[in-house]
Amino acid sequence: MSTAMPPSHEALKVPEVMAALRLSRSKVYDLIRSKQLDSFTAGRARRVPVNAVRQYMQDRLEEAA
Repeated sequence: MSTAMPPSHEALKVPEVMAALRLSRSKVYDLIRSKQLDSFTAGRARRVPVNAVRQYMQDRLEEAA
């Protein structure tokens, strides 16, 4: 079984973010558009820093507490 967020990667592709957060493609892009999830483009490729995914999860945990 592979991990959703490989430790060697610093930036994830959208499908990897989808797997890590168990969200749909449209939801991930909604989070990016609403600035809840940081991302950047490299050419035509959209990438999300691993730290941005971790921060998003931390923010949701703090909201739930």
